[in-house]
Order: sequence, then C-alpha cells, then structure tokens
Amino acid sequence: MEERVKKILDLLDEKYGIIKCYLNYENTVQLLVATILSARCTDDMVNKVTESLFKKYKTAEDFANADINVFEQEIRSTGFYKNKAKNIIQCCKKLVYEYEGKVPSDIESLTSLDGVGRKTANVIRGNIYGIESIVVDTHVKRISKQLGLTESDDPVKIEYDLMNVLPKDHWIRINTQLIAHGRKICKAPNPKCEDCFLKQYCKTYEKNMKN
Repeated sequence: MEERVKKILDLLDEKYGIIKCYLNYENTVQLLVATILSARCTDDMVNKVTESLFKKYKTAEDFANADINVFEQEIRSTGFYKNKAKNIIQCCKKLVYEYEGKVPSDIESLTSLDGVGRKTANVIRGNIYGIESIVVDTHVKRISKQLGLTESDDPVKIEYDLMNVLPKDHWIRINTQLIAHGRKICKAPNPKCEDCFLKQYCKTYEKNMKN
C-alpha cells in the first residue's frame, strides 16, 4: 500500500502540483463564511456571490450584525439560504462574544460554531493556520474510494483512513488536487477513464475492464 500511495501522490503532484483554495477570500472570517456557503453549492457560484458580499461584510462583527432577511436574499443563489444565513450570523455572533471576533484554530472550538463541521474546520486549519488537515468533500470521497485509499462512505472515517495512509505533507494538498481531477477527468457520473493517468490504480476502471 505504501508504494501504491507514493505512486498515486507523485502522479497527482506531477499533474496538478500545489493548488490554492478554490474559494476567494481576504481574511479568515470570510473563508469561514465562504466554506459554509459552499455546502451543496459550487465554488464558482460561491465566488460569484461573495464578490459583492465581501465588500459589504469583512469582519465577524459585520456578519453578526447583519439583518437576516437582507442577508438571506444576498446569499439566496447558493441554495439552502435560510439555514446558511442563520448559521453564519449565529456563528459570527459566537466569534464576537467568545473569541474576540477571531476564528479559532483547534478542531473542537471550530466545530462548536454554528454551521461548522469537520470539513469546514479543516479548510480553515489547513489554509489559514497551516495545520495538516484533510478536507473530505464529494470529490475526495468519491475518488479516494476508487483509488483504494478507503473503503468507507462516511466522511469522518474517510478522513481518518486518509490520515493513516497519506504522508502529512500531502494532507492539505490532496483536497484541491482531487477537486481538480474530479472536475477535469474523474467526473461524476461520466468519468473520462481512458484519459486518466491514475487508471491503473482505480478500482472502478479495473472493474469495468473485467466486464
């Protein structure tokens, strides 16, 4: 498994290198908000919404004091906007009252915030604080299983499985690399298997070849 993993990571590094976070932001609070907005929404749509949103709201205080009815309409196109608006405002109120408006770095404090699960927490930890963290989104979930890096469908279990098999220096970059791979080649539901440079390591490709 160790040699297999090394070859997969070498190929991903060769093809994609280190890719910065796909979400646009100017500070930690804005990345936190953008990541909450990205649930069940494309990064491109979130970036489109936040282009104007982040000119108006820059700090935790700004979001905490937002009028929820106005804010709902401002983020409406990201989907599930009522729940997201409530979570973002409550999250930022907690940041203001308990953390002096700053976003914490530890996983326990982050996941205690409204609307913040392990995925969002790890985005912050990896991209802002440089803490080795694995972000499990739909691309990572699908592709890591196809590559035999996990057998699970549960995001938390996948996170720990990947922590066990990947070297720490790849924990942060694996997310954006697999997002790039998922967008360009390993598309759901129609992957371009013949064009895939990882096909020799892919269980789905192997299964399809046998059928």
